[in-house]
Amino acid sequence: MAPFSAACILGLFSGVASAQTTQPLPAATKTEYVMLVITDGLRWQEVYRGADSTLMRRRYVNDTTALTRDFWRDTPQARRETLLPFLWGTVAKQGQLFGDSASGSVAQIVNRFRFSYPGYSETFTGFVDPRIDSNGYPPNPNTTVFEWLNRDPALKGQVVAHATWNAFRRIINTERSGVPVHDGWDRGAPPRGDSVSTLLQALYRTHTQLWPDVALDAPMHQATLVTMARGLPKVLFVGYGETDEYAHSGRYDMYLRSAQQVDRFLAELWATVQRDPRTRDKVTLLVTTDHGRGWGAEWTDHSEKVEGAQYIWSAVIGPDTPPLGVRANTPTQQAQMAATMAALLGRDWRKAEPRAAPALPVFR
Repeated sequence: MAPFSAACILGLFSGVASAQTTQPLPAATKTEYVMLVITDGLRWQEVYRGADSTLMRRRYVNDTTALTRDFWRDTPQARRETLLPFLWGTVAKQGQLFGDSASGSVAQIVNRFRFSYPGYSETFTGFVDPRIDSNGYPPNPNTTVFEWLNRDPALKGQVVAHATWNAFRRIINTERSGVPVHDGWDRGAPPRGDSVSTLLQALYRTHTQLWPDVALDAPMHQATLVTMARGLPKVLFVGYGETDEYAHSGRYDMYLRSAQQVDRFLAELWATVQRDPRTRDKVTLLVTTDHGRGWGAEWTDHSEKVEGAQYIWSAVIGPDTPPLGVRANTPTQQAQMAATMAALLGRDWRKAEPRAAPALPVFR
């Protein structure tokens, strides 16, 4: 599929941005807890079309027979449901999805860099800071929506982040914000002193570090479940990283399997909050990615020079989001996520941060 032209993209966004800027926030919401989950660098192409046959080759795959058996189906709908059964079996039926470029629902990042730190900062603040131009950038000088919510007396101490990449401590600026960020190999498991936390710490400490700055998804997910079992925070961020790492490695087979595993993790997170009477029907789950990837052979990469890396996707399910499924002709921006999180909790992020984009059009 050929990339959209710049003029087409700008035309789509100018209309939706002006309309949403004046869209009033909901007078009241049923959401009491917000969970934002990001799986790094997962392309919209796989989300909406499933496995790509042009990439299921020996160059990117160890066992093509097994991958074809597990992920290839005759139609895009069947392929995407096979790859991401929770997203398409539950979220698409009970919530909303954005970013299907083929239906005029382009979702796009605003920052020009098209890689992680700028993308996460844009997601968490609602605007682009051009100073943030590398993944090694120092602690974020901007206030994120997490920090702002954590200042609210009703939410103080109820904002928590779990992630695999060790840069989140800088992106959320945990030292200044006071938001606990459990990330990387060295502090992925909170030091609570109980047997489960001690075991998780041992796993982090002794596991072979496939990537030095990104831990594996599975132990991080278990650490997140431990936090949830102790009482779901009002605001929880979860950042999975394997999809991006395996893509950079050119392992399309592991990229697909990691994406499917993230979908299983999402199903478990959702089942956990829906099973608990304290949180049932009070949680909104938002899922997205920080950047896209290139087309064809450039699928392994993303940067300002890689066309296609600006396109992303997002999904929302919760008590304030009607079940509209895939939103057609509804362009969105990555920067809209921060205001959406705040609005779900009855707060106006744009009043505090005028540079922020408006909330996503997901409310009843």
